[in-house]
Amino acid sequence: MASYLQIENISKSYGPKVLFEKIGFNINEGDKIALIAPNGTGKTSLMRILAGKDKSDSGGKIMFLKDIKIAFLEQEYPFDPEKSIFGQIMSSSEEFTKGLDQEHVWEYERRVVKFLTNFNLNDPDQKMKELSGGEVKRVALTQMLATEAEFFIMDEPTNHLDIDAIEFLEGYLSRSRCTLLMVTHDRYFLDRVCNIVMEMDHGAVYTYKGNYQNYLEKREERIANYNAETDKVRNILRRELEWIRSTPCARTGKARYRINAFYDLKDRASQVYTQKQVSMEAMKGSTRLGTKIVNCKDLSFYYGDKCYLDCFTYNFQRYEKVGIVGRNGAGKSTFLNILTGRMFEDDPGILTGTIERGESLKIGYYHQSGMSFNPQDTVLDIVNDTWLLNRFLFPHEMLNNKIEKLSGGEKRRLYLLTILMQQPNLLILDEPTNDLDIVTLNILEEYLKEFSGSLIIVSHDRHFLDKLVDHLFIFCGDGLVKDFVGSYSEYREYIKEFEAEQRSLARAEEKAAKEKAAKAAATAAPETPAKKRKLTYKEQREMEQLEKDLEALALEKTELEESLNSGILPYDQLQKASERIGQILEETDEKELRLLELYELA
Repeated sequence: MASYLQIENISKSYGPKVLFEKIGFNINEGDKIALIAPNGTGKTSLMRILAGKDKSDSGGKIMFLKDIKIAFLEQEYPFDPEKSIFGQIMSSSEEFTKGLDQEHVWEYERRVVKFLTNFNLNDPDQKMKELSGGEVKRVALTQMLATEAEFFIMDEPTNHLDIDAIEFLEGYLSRSRCTLLMVTHDRYFLDRVCNIVMEMDHGAVYTYKGNYQNYLEKREERIANYNAETDKVRNILRRELEWIRSTPCARTGKARYRINAFYDLKDRASQVYTQKQVSMEAMKGSTRLGTKIVNCKDLSFYYGDKCYLDCFTYNFQRYEKVGIVGRNGAGKSTFLNILTGRMFEDDPGILTGTIERGESLKIGYYHQSGMSFNPQDTVLDIVNDTWLLNRFLFPHEMLNNKIEKLSGGEKRRLYLLTILMQQPNLLILDEPTNDLDIVTLNILEEYLKEFSGSLIIVSHDRHFLDKLVDHLFIFCGDGLVKDFVGSYSEYREYIKEFEAEQRSLARAEEKAAKEKAAKAAATAAPETPAKKRKLTYKEQREMEQLEKDLEALALEKTELEESLNSGILPYDQLQKASERIGQILEETDEKELRLLELYELA
């Protein structure tokens, strides 16, 4: 396979902080790589260097295969707020389209419209300034995907997307033959799209073939092997130390060489691998929670002509963990603002109904726009507790760093700390997974599982929801909210089964209508029917083939159903088997109708 990208000896530092030093790797055609690293270790810096927006400190080489099309997706998409969606995409794509003839430009425009529709952006003339953060992200993705580039480089493509958009993007990239390098914290997305995990760790790069689970296992092996090698070096060091102590300082070259080697061994023996992790131990306490949490009765909220909540009634319970999902703009964040009493600080919307909050309620609200830090403040200015900061991976040398110097993930981690240290008994998290690295997410999940209060989470991270929530509020749009008991994955399976059942009913109704029409036509025919013609040789062969095809389809359907009921198929094979059964049902209906027509002629 062709090598699409070769990187040699690139480095990046900010002041005394070394992000990575003289790293190198190779990306081949067909590789779909997820880049994983803790926040603040240089993932976005590496992406910016590849995109030509920044430079390596040490020179080095970045060599893309000549003449391949490359498309970049950065975390922040620059746009003109006064332009329409379509106008913004086309003006931002001028570098891509300037060498194309008119026919190919039109083809690109058609692809843009197709992707906008797939991402549920149905008004290309809508102004960019009217879009939510998730909608802006979908515009950026549309511009990138419509190029049909051979090589996509993407920084956090799922940030701010709703789950429907994530699942469309996931399906498209998993089917595409593109080559891909992306930074992501979405573990389901990673598993279903990528075939390689690349880890940046302690300034070096390690590559693992396979999925996220394989990466975790092989990484543990690597660390164990490294530390085992350190133990061997220490044993050698002890023997050399005995020699140094027992032998007079010789002046021979051999002795001097051995003494120099001793100090090299000493350095290596001190290098034990330790992985720093966020510690939530200090945050496990919470204020005592009474029996009343938040009681809602007939809550409705309108903003202009748009209904975000329609007659919602629910009493939140002690210790329950609720997930909230729905499309961008369906009212999820608005609902959280209503629960916490923040809705009317700046908003002239109309709220009706009653809402009661418990007297002992202490709310910790982590919301998307909640970070209002002064960029000139230091980490220590925000949280004046060095012990807590250290537990949240802000070591002593970072305490005087200004907020403007922190990565997006580091700012989010600091913001999370300011919420948790209040020891709330109702914790409300609005998209908490954005910008947090996978290691921090895993530890946050474990903390939230043991959280001794009530929990409400708005999230697009399906893995995060599956691990934490007892039930879901589904925001369906137009103010409708449905309650589903179970995990998000169980909800998606329920929806797939429901949709398959609806398709089956539609096919049955269509078949019945055709049969009814055929009978009506036969009834209206003259009393003396025309003499039936004989089937042609071709029609006889077609009838025989149809009978064989129907038998084969019935057998395949039985085998697939047995596989589905076995409980041992992995998710991707389950999905393929379910889709194939739907196809079999459609093919069976078509062939049965044709066979019926031939029987009537015979």
